Amino acid sequence: MTQQLLDSSSPGTRQGKLNHLLVERDIYVSGKMASGQLSRAEALACSRCRHACHVMLYCDTNTLLFGSIPIRHIVLMQMRFDGLLGFPGGFVNLSKESLEAGLGRELSEELGVALQILEEDHVDSCFAPASSLSSSTSPRLITHFYTKKLEERQIRAVETAAVTTATDHGQEVLGMVRVPLHTTKSGGGLASFLSHSFISNARFQLLRTLTRLHLVAAEELQEALARSLKIRASTEEELRDALALVEGETP
Repeated sequence: MTQQLLDSSSPGTRQGKLNHLLVERDIYVSGKMASGQLSRAEALACSRCRHACHVMLYCDTNTLLFGSIPIRHIVLMQMRFDGLLGFPGGFVNLSKESLEAGLGRELSEELGVALQILEEDHVDSCFAPASSLSSSTSPRLITHFYTKKLEERQIRAVETAAVTTATDHGQEVLGMVRVPLHTTKSGGGLASFLSHSFISNARFQLLRTLTRLHLVAAEELQEALARSLKIRASTEEELRDALALVEGETP
């Protein structure tokens, strides 16, 4: 029996050649993942990976904040159960469904509406950053990102359904959030939003997409990120003071 097992994995046998090719393929895909971006086909070829799909829903708007600040675009994200910001979506099971079908199922649960996500809505696939909570033996995660432009009335309908009919509302999803793409006179808005904590590579997905779709000018985005770093530093100092206060009041 032992010899049969050895023979079946030997490069000289048909099964052995197949196993060898599978290993070579996974090594090639792993090398591509290490560099970040993957093509859709390369990502799907990774048989040892987990897959998650998320979508950025957005629209144009003529709405003015306080009657003077142009909002320009509405971009939807969500507050997750773990307190992190992310895009609607989740894990898909490629043995039972396609990427788009799995994403549609997740959106139905999280948003309470049926949205048709097509392959042409796919933007990129990339290797998710390693989590400090995951073990070295955990399957690698590839995230597939989509964008879908809707009409403003459709965005409002999604927001309403997410609260009234979505099965995940108040559990896995704590609420939908509009990304403030504007900057106020005091510097608030996008900079403050970017200083919050995001799940996995959601912040980079947002930044890349805002740039790619020209929803925010490059110089505006740079200024917002620079201010965001200052906000983070100030927040860390406030948290240290709060921790010291709590520790001092603890008996």
